[in-house]
Amino acid sequence: MKSKLHFRLLTAAALSAVWASGLAAADAQGAEAAVPPKKADVRVDPTPVTEGRAGMIVSYADVVEPVQKAVVSIYSTKIVKERVRIDPFFRQFFNIPDQEVKQEGLGSGVIVSPDGYILTNNHVVEGADELKVTLSDDRDFIAKVIGTDPKTDIAVVKIEAANLPTVTLADSSKVRVGDIVFAVGNPLNVGQTVTSGIVSAKGRRVGLLDGDGANTKGYEDFIQTDAAINMGNSGGALVDAKGRLVGINSAILSPTRSNIGIGFAIPVNLASSIMNSLIATGTVARGYLGVGTDSTPMTSDVAEQLGLPKDTKGVVVAFVDAGSPAEKAGLKSTDVILAINDHPVSAQDELRFVVAQMPPGSVVKLRVSRDGKEKIFNVTLGQLVDNPNELIPGVNVKPLTADLRRRLGIADGRVAGLAITDIADDSPFRDRLAPDVVIMEINRTAVTDLASAKAALKPPGQRNLFQIYYRNSAGFLAVTVPKK
Repeated sequence: MKSKLHFRLLTAAALSAVWASGLAAADAQGAEAAVPPKKADVRVDPTPVTEGRAGMIVSYADVVEPVQKAVVSIYSTKIVKERVRIDPFFRQFFNIPDQEVKQEGLGSGVIVSPDGYILTNNHVVEGADELKVTLSDDRDFIAKVIGTDPKTDIAVVKIEAANLPTVTLADSSKVRVGDIVFAVGNPLNVGQTVTSGIVSAKGRRVGLLDGDGANTKGYEDFIQTDAAINMGNSGGALVDAKGRLVGINSAILSPTRSNIGIGFAIPVNLASSIMNSLIATGTVARGYLGVGTDSTPMTSDVAEQLGLPKDTKGVVVAFVDAGSPAEKAGLKSTDVILAINDHPVSAQDELRFVVAQMPPGSVVKLRVSRDGKEKIFNVTLGQLVDNPNELIPGVNVKPLTADLRRRLGIADGRVAGLAITDIADDSPFRDRLAPDVVIMEINRTAVTDLASAKAALKPPGQRNLFQIYYRNSAGFLAVTVPKK
């Protein structure tokens, strides 16, 4: 106690001395005006976050309960053929047919109309031989696929029912990072589950929908959320704090295939536009501009070389497709596209996505910089063809040009036709045709371009006779294009 008292007294004495010296300094300044201390120019809002008294939110049950009635479970079944495992020695003596194996899948869906239209993911229904939809009241229905769009991972299915519960669609363009959201679905078939989180980010393009083959790049504009999404949640609802649908849960990023807080949902604005197109026509028609662009973001050095301010954001045109809407409108290589319909664009994927969401035939306004000067181009969009060089499913071709002849070592001038450039992994002809095969005739008709080749094909289900040339040898091949 004595030592503590001694410390306090010393402290008080020291403070007294400092106070006294401060008075002396003030006296020394005399009548000189006091200088106000410097302050940081900060903005302060002292009001409570609620702008007044507000009741505590203890439950969102009234918000999610109606949504739960409109979210369904989707069970898919498909039959696949697998090779019977057998010693290769015995296989050469016996013709052993492949065995049929039943595969089952699970996903979720959202009822969007009282007469039974349901939004879900393409990967939930892809390749299914049968779809069963189970409602929240345990009623079961067999569903029919209305249409699918693998490049956005959207599908529409329908059940024959009336007066079904539905969700209200929000405007997903008004979703903000930090908004509270709920994910509703049937993860791992444990039963309908609601999880909560926030919108973590918007406009995510992470390559989840990109394939390995040619022309397989997807269209992504994901809402990222930390609301728990697991296998089985695919196709389920992402709703806001008012119970309105803002997205269709689609995928997660995880090294363990389970939720770690990085989930992705397709914005409902995109999903509903795809849905309306699928219901109306069974397909999705996308806008086509016809420019090839630089995939790397514009740097300050590139901007300066193009006569632009260093901080310019835009997309540099690398080439313009012959006969395309862009060429007809007057666009050229090295033009920089700054905005489309007053929407600024700064990346290749962003421009591609914006154009693809516009219907063919629509007129768009491009703000372009050419030689450092801004110009406006009005372009009438065409219709994008996903596989413009596809002859038969998964087989892409191009005319046998002089350069291609040299590369393939074809010196015989009698060889002419279409050279196969690539074959998709899922093509039914992958085991019968190969890249660099030249198709000379189809059904005894010489083919020189894609149009003449397609005209020579017989209707699906009928056999075609291909005359082919491959590695200095000519031959014939019977090809049957499957019915859709």
